[in-house]
Amino acid sequence: MKASDADILIIPGYTNSGPSHWQSRWEAKLSTARRVEQAEWTKPVREDWIARIAEEVNASTRPVVLVAHSLGVPSVIHAIPHFRNRVAGAFLVAPPDVANPDIRPKHLMTFGPYPRDPLPFPSITVASRNDPFGTYEHADDVASSWGSFLVDAGEAGHINADSGHGPWPEGTMVFAQFLGRLSA
Repeated sequence: MKASDADILIIPGYTNSGPSHWQSRWEAKLSTARRVEQAEWTKPVREDWIARIAEEVNASTRPVVLVAHSLGVPSVIHAIPHFRNRVAGAFLVAPPDVANPDIRPKHLMTFGPYPRDPLPFPSITVASRNDPFGTYEHADDVASSWGSFLVDAGEAGHINADSGHGPWPEGTMVFAQFLGRLSA
Protein backbone atom coordinates (compact mmCIF):
# COMPACT_ATOMS: atom_id res chain seq x y z
CA MET A 1 0.00 0.00 0.00
CA LYS A 2 1.15 3.53 -0.72
CA ALA A 3 0.42 6.41 1.64
CA SER A 4 -1.86 7.86 -1.05
CA ASP A 5 -4.03 4.71 -0.88
CA ALA A 6 -4.88 5.22 2.80
CA ASP A 7 -6.37 7.68 5.24
CA ILE A 8 -3.52 8.00 7.74
CA LEU A 9 -4.88 9.02 11.11
CA ILE A 10 -2.35 10.63 13.44
CA ILE A 11 -3.42 9.97 17.03
CA PRO A 12 -1.33 11.89 19.59
CA GLY A 13 -1.22 11.21 23.29
CA TYR A 14 -1.60 13.30 26.41
CA THR A 15 -1.08 17.06 25.75
CA ASN A 16 -0.99 16.50 21.94
CA SER A 17 2.11 16.38 19.74
CA GLY A 18 3.85 19.71 19.27
CA PRO A 19 5.31 21.06 16.01
CA SER A 20 8.69 19.37 16.47
CA HIS A 21 7.22 15.93 17.34
CA TRP A 22 7.64 13.22 14.69
CA GLN A 23 3.82 12.84 14.43
CA SER A 24 3.43 16.50 13.45
CA ARG A 25 6.24 16.18 10.92
CA TRP A 26 4.67 13.07 9.39
CA GLU A 27 1.28 14.78 9.25
CA ALA A 28 2.83 17.69 7.33
CA LYS A 29 4.64 15.39 4.86
CA LEU A 30 1.95 12.80 4.15
CA SER A 31 -0.79 14.23 1.95
CA THR A 32 -3.45 11.80 3.20
CA ALA A 33 -2.62 12.21 6.90
CA ARG A 34 -4.83 14.04 9.34
CA ARG A 35 -4.71 14.46 13.10
CA VAL A 36 -7.50 13.16 15.29
CA GLU A 37 -8.20 16.26 17.34
CA GLN A 38 -9.41 15.90 20.91
CA ALA A 39 -11.53 18.46 22.76
CA GLU A 40 -9.38 18.16 25.87
CA TRP A 41 -5.68 17.34 25.54
CA THR A 42 -4.64 17.98 29.16
CA LYS A 43 -7.58 16.36 30.97
CA PRO A 44 -8.36 13.44 28.68
CA VAL A 45 -11.61 11.54 29.09
CA ARG A 46 -11.35 7.98 27.83
CA GLU A 47 -14.87 7.78 26.37
CA ASP A 48 -14.44 11.10 24.53
CA TRP A 49 -11.08 10.12 23.05
CA ILE A 50 -12.44 6.72 21.94
CA ALA A 51 -15.49 8.34 20.34
CA ARG A 52 -13.34 10.86 18.38
CA ILE A 53 -11.07 8.12 17.03
CA ALA A 54 -14.04 5.97 16.00
CA GLU A 55 -15.69 9.00 14.39
CA GLU A 56 -12.60 9.66 12.25
CA VAL A 57 -12.17 6.00 11.28
CA ASN A 58 -15.84 5.74 10.35
CA ALA A 59 -15.70 8.96 8.28
CA SER A 60 -12.77 7.69 6.20
CA THR A 61 -13.23 6.95 2.52
CA ARG A 62 -10.08 4.85 2.07
CA PRO A 63 -8.57 2.07 4.16
CA VAL A 64 -7.29 3.53 7.43
CA VAL A 65 -3.79 3.34 8.84
CA LEU A 66 -3.58 4.41 12.48
CA VAL A 67 -0.43 6.10 13.80
CA ALA A 68 -0.76 6.35 17.58
CA HIS A 69 1.69 7.61 20.18
CA SER A 70 1.58 7.22 23.96
CA LEU A 71 -1.97 7.69 25.34
CA GLY A 72 -3.19 7.45 21.76
CA VAL A 73 -2.32 3.73 21.88
CA PRO A 74 -4.79 2.62 24.59
CA SER A 75 -7.34 5.01 23.06
CA VAL A 76 -7.04 3.17 19.73
CA ILE A 77 -7.22 -0.27 21.34
CA HIS A 78 -10.38 0.66 23.27
CA ALA A 79 -11.94 2.20 20.13
CA ILE A 80 -11.63 -0.92 17.93
CA PRO A 81 -15.13 -2.32 18.72
CA HIS A 82 -16.61 0.96 17.43
CA PHE A 83 -14.92 0.86 14.00
CA ARG A 84 -17.29 0.34 11.05
CA ASN A 85 -14.76 1.09 8.29
CA ARG A 86 -11.75 -0.97 7.33
CA VAL A 87 -8.52 -0.44 9.24
CA ALA A 88 -5.61 -1.70 7.15
CA GLY A 89 -3.08 -1.47 9.99
CA ALA A 90 -1.81 0.30 13.08
CA PHE A 91 1.60 1.74 13.97
CA LEU A 92 1.64 1.95 17.79
CA VAL A 93 4.48 3.85 19.47
CA ALA A 94 5.48 4.06 23.14
CA PRO A 95 2.43 2.42 24.78
CA PRO A 96 2.19 3.71 28.34
CA ASP A 97 1.49 1.35 31.22
CA VAL A 98 -1.90 2.83 32.10
CA ALA A 99 -2.48 0.19 34.78
CA ASN A 100 0.60 1.27 36.73
CA PRO A 101 -0.47 3.16 39.89
CA ASP A 102 2.75 5.21 39.70
CA ILE A 103 1.82 6.79 36.34
CA ARG A 104 1.45 10.57 36.44
CA PRO A 105 -0.87 12.26 36.10
CA LYS A 106 -3.05 9.73 37.93
CA HIS A 107 -6.12 10.22 35.72
CA LEU A 108 -4.26 8.49 32.84
CA MET A 109 -5.05 5.23 34.66
CA THR A 110 -8.66 5.65 33.49
CA PHE A 111 -7.40 4.50 30.07
CA GLY A 112 -6.43 1.10 31.48
CA PRO A 113 -6.34 -1.75 31.51
CA TYR A 114 -5.57 -2.61 27.89
CA PRO A 115 -7.88 -5.02 26.10
CA ARG A 116 -5.82 -8.12 25.36
CA ASP A 117 -7.69 -9.53 22.38
CA PRO A 118 -5.75 -10.03 19.14
CA LEU A 119 -6.09 -7.00 16.88
CA PRO A 120 -8.24 -7.49 13.76
CA PHE A 121 -5.57 -5.88 11.54
CA PRO A 122 -1.77 -5.98 11.19
CA SER A 123 0.19 -3.84 13.62
CA ILE A 124 3.63 -2.84 14.77
CA THR A 125 4.38 -1.72 18.31
CA VAL A 126 7.54 0.33 18.81
CA ALA A 127 8.88 0.45 22.37
CA SER A 128 11.84 1.92 24.17
CA ARG A 129 14.00 0.25 26.81
CA ASN A 130 13.90 3.36 29.05
CA ASP A 131 10.45 4.86 28.50
CA PRO A 132 9.43 6.65 31.71
CA PHE A 133 5.75 5.85 31.05
CA GLY A 134 6.02 2.11 30.50
CA THR A 135 8.59 -0.66 30.64
CA TYR A 136 9.77 -2.56 27.61
CA GLU A 137 8.48 -5.73 29.28
CA HIS A 138 5.00 -4.20 29.51
CA ALA A 139 5.09 -3.23 25.82
CA ASP A 140 6.26 -6.73 24.91
CA ASP A 141 3.43 -8.27 26.94
CA VAL A 142 0.62 -6.19 25.39
CA ALA A 143 2.07 -6.40 21.86
CA SER A 144 2.23 -10.17 22.20
CA SER A 145 -1.41 -10.37 23.31
CA TRP A 146 -2.45 -8.22 20.32
CA GLY A 147 -0.41 -10.23 17.81
CA SER A 148 1.56 -7.06 17.09
CA PHE A 149 5.14 -7.17 15.83
CA LEU A 150 7.35 -5.55 18.48
CA VAL A 151 10.20 -3.26 17.41
CA ASP A 152 12.91 -2.58 20.00
CA ALA A 153 13.81 1.13 19.73
CA GLY A 154 16.67 0.75 22.22
CA GLU A 155 17.10 3.44 24.85
CA ALA A 156 14.89 6.02 23.16
CA GLY A 157 12.99 7.53 26.10
CA HIS A 158 9.35 8.21 25.30
CA ILE A 159 10.09 8.44 21.56
CA ASN A 160 8.99 12.06 21.39
CA ALA A 161 10.57 15.45 20.72
CA ASP A 162 11.76 15.71 24.34
CA SER A 163 13.80 12.51 23.91
CA GLY A 164 15.30 13.77 20.64
CA HIS A 165 12.83 12.11 18.28
CA GLY A 166 11.57 15.05 16.28
CA PRO A 167 12.51 13.89 12.78
CA TRP A 168 12.90 10.20 13.86
CA PRO A 169 14.28 8.81 10.57
CA GLU A 170 14.38 5.23 11.93
CA GLY A 171 10.66 5.42 12.64
CA THR A 172 10.00 6.79 9.16
CA MET A 173 11.81 3.81 7.62
CA VAL A 174 9.97 1.25 9.77
CA PHE A 175 6.62 2.93 8.98
CA ALA A 176 7.38 2.97 5.23
CA GLN A 177 8.22 -0.75 5.30
CA PHE A 178 5.08 -1.50 7.32
CA LEU A 179 2.91 0.54 4.94
CA GLY A 180 4.43 -1.29 1.96
CA ARG A 181 3.33 -4.63 3.40
CA LEU A 182 -0.30 -3.63 3.90
CA SER A 183 -2.94 -4.39 1.29
CA ALA A 184 -5.11 -1.58 -0.05
